[in-house]
Amino acid sequence: MPKITIYTDGAAKGNPGNGGYGVVMMSGKHKKELSEGFRNTTNNRMELLSVIIALEAIKVEKADVEIFSDSKYVVDAVEKGWVFGWQKKGFKGKKNIDLWQRFLKIYPKHHVKFHWVKGHAGNLYNERCDELAVAAAESKELLVDEGYENGQE
Repeated sequence: MPKITIYTDGAAKGNPGNGGYGVVMMSGKHKKELSEGFRNTTNNRMELLSVIIALEAIKVEKADVEIFSDSKYVVDAVEKGWVFGWQKKGFKGKKNIDLWQRFLKIYPKHHVKFHWVKGHAGNLYNERCDELAVAAAESKELLVDEGYENGQE
């Protein structure tokens, strides 16, 4: 199975406010960048959405995936198993339920390991993801974060 390395980042201009995500995916000689912006969202939603979009973009199943993120919210929720406890309790009192449910559908399709990286610390790919996320948040073509704007978060 292929080994895929993914860097992700989310940004929000105001929290809530315009937001965006950035993703850099690498496997062998292949490299892909993804980003999108939203008109009203939060930083944590963009951090989580960046991971979801990256995992959904993988074309094979059971890939070995390493995800590098500067979001303690996302990394700790998965690596410390919190999200699985939240799921068992029906996500009672939790935010971003729509995105966590979407994450839990794609996550088991691969062998995923998360790594936390310090943001804005000179890591080449983390910095690139930040650039992508910020540019997406500042773009004129902003999408609607239905889950956030419809209060399903």
